[in-house]
This record gives sequence, structure tokens and C-alpha cells, in this order.
Amino acid sequence: MRKSIRISLFWIILGVIALAACSGVTPTSTGAQPQVPTETLPVLSGDYIGGGVLYDNWMQALGAEVPEGDQPLWKTQTTNTRTGADTWRCKECHGWDYKGVEGAYGSGSHMTGFKGVMDAASMSEDDLLAWLDGTKNSDHDYSAFLQESQLKMVVDFLKKGLTDTTRYINADKTVNGDAEHGKVLFSNVCQACHEADGKKLNFGDESAPEYVGTIATDNPWEFWHKVSFGQPSAEMPSGLKNGWPSQDIADVLAYAQTLPSE
Repeated sequence: MRKSIRISLFWIILGVIALAACSGVTPTSTGAQPQVPTETLPVLSGDYIGGGVLYDNWMQALGAEVPEGDQPLWKTQTTNTRTGADTWRCKECHGWDYKGVEGAYGSGSHMTGFKGVMDAASMSEDDLLAWLDGTKNSDHDYSAFLQESQLKMVVDFLKKGLTDTTRYINADKTVNGDAEHGKVLFSNVCQACHEADGKKLNFGDESAPEYVGTIATDNPWEFWHKVSFGQPSAEMPSGLKNGWPSQDIADVLAYAQTLPSE
């Protein structure tokens, strides 16, 4: 009788394994794993350009689920009251100008008091990776959400992609650029998606619309970053990948500030 039961159990277990194999089901790990996007997203450039997109919003770029709660280090500051997804974005702590508390995020609702990353270029790749994978600080561990190759893209961005925009963007948000030249560049590249007035795409909502001109005027550092690297989860060309020098980006920004913001 016992022998019969053992044999029956054997065939039941074997049948379950066979069904799993046929259906393509594989065992899942109980440990945290990087999220796999369920929709088709633009392929990230596997270098500092892609790293710049991840710095902007890695969750949106990868189609990843937002981690539960706030980023662990968020509790060490009290001035920025945002919660959830915003707290996990690199730019929310270190700023669009990469200067953290010493830059545009040194005051206002985005202020956290956290340092910028402008000095990252002088650090070794191993040290930078250690800051991203939790080796240096377990509360700054992104290895459960980004694959090692993606973390290295961010490292590449920190080493090669940071631009000090001080000579181009003034403290009062005005820009040292040639708007006429910027109009030519905008017409040749940007207008196809944004139209001549920059209002085809609304990045806000009906009650608080945000257009190209809105962002260029209100947050020129954000505009600079997105023109340089592209927009997460969108087929937006990268100015840097297209070979635009910093002055070209400044010129496009200067022209964009002439576009309607409402």
C-alpha cells in the first residue's frame, strides 16, 4: 500500500513538472529582482546617453514598477515633502543641474540638502558603482531594481555626461544663447513632434499645462538635460548623440524660451 502511494506521488510530481515545462513556467526566485518591462519601450543606448535617461526617471525608462514606500534615505531630510516614485529619481535628490543643494535645488520645494554629483567624474568607476549597488551605503542600493549593466550606464553618465551649465544658464534662468540659430535647430529636429509653437505635447494636464516653452522658461536645467539625453519611454532624439555641442543646446533653449508657455 505505501509503495503504491509513493509511486502515485512520483507520477503526480512528474506530471506537474512536465506541465510547467510545456507552459514555459520557470521557478521564480524569492529575492528581489530587476523589473522586466511588459510593454515595448525605446531601447536605451548602452552608454552614458542611456545613463542620462535613467538618471531622469529609471522607472519610466525601464517600464519598472515603483518600489514600495519612499527611498530609504528620504527620511533623513524634511524639506522636500514629495513621496513615492519621486523619491526614487536621481534628479530629485541631485538636481537637473547635478549640483544638489549647491544648485537650483538649494531652495524651494525640491530642496533636500543632499549633495550634487558634479564631482563624480573624478571618482573611479568602482567607487561609483559601489555607491549605486549599496556597497557604500545599504540605503542607497539600486541593485534590486536595475541590472548591473544599467547601473554601469549610470556610472558612465556620471563619468562622461555631466555638463556644468553655469556659462550658459544664469541664476535668473535667462540663457546665453543665440535664439535665431536655436530656431533653425528646433525647426529641423524638434518641430516634427512639438510643432512650431511647441504646444503639440502637453507634459502637464488641462488645469496646469506644460509645453516646451513652459519647461524652458521655468526649469531651463531640466530642458537642458532632456534635450541632451532624451525623454524616458519616448522616442526623443538625444542632442548629444546627434553631435550637438553645448552651445547648440543653449541656442535651442534660448529659442524655446520665446515659445508660448501657456
